[in-house]
Amino acid sequence: MEGTYTLELAKEDFKFSCAHFTLFGAEEAELLHGHNYQVAVEVVGRQLDEEGMLVSFVEIKNAVRAACRRLDSLTLIPAHSRHLEIAESDGGIEVRFAGRRYVFPEQDVLLLPVANTSVELFARMLWQELVASVQTRSFEALGVRVAETAGQSCWFRAPLHG
Repeated sequence: MEGTYTLELAKEDFKFSCAHFTLFGAEEAELLHGHNYQVAVEVVGRQLDEEGMLVSFVEIKNAVRAACRRLDSLTLIPAHSRHLEIAESDGGIEVRFAGRRYVFPEQDVLLLPVANTSVELFARMLWQELVASVQTRSFEALGVRVAETAGQSCWFRAPLHG
C-alpha cells in the first residue's frame, strides 16, 4: 500500500523559556520580554524499518530536548541583525538599537545566527539543528513548530533529500 507516515512529537518538556525582543525594522521593536516556548516535531517518511518503525523516538526526543536546553533561561539576541550593534567586553554583552541600550552579563546571553528573534526564525533554526544532529536517512521530511503563546505558532517544514 502506498502512503506516508507522519509522526508528531509534542512532549510537555519540549520547551524553553527566554527573553527576547522582535525587531520590526530599523526604528521599531518590541520591549524586552519573555516567553515560554513549546516545540513540536513531525517526521514524514514512506519506509519503515524491520521493526515497523519510521525513526527512533529516543533519538528525536533527545535532540529536541538538547536544542531546548541550549536556549532555555537566556536572553536571545539575533547576531545577524542589520539593525543591532552588539559589543562584547568586560564579561558583558552590550546591545544598541534605535536609542536603546541593553547591557547583559555574558553568561545570560546567547547570540543566535539569525537576523531576528521571530518565531519563524526559531522554527527554521531548530529544524537546521535537528537535521544536523539526527539520522535522517529513514525519513523524507521534517517539520518543527515553535509556539510562543497558545494559538500563536509557526511550522517550518522542508524535505530532507533531493
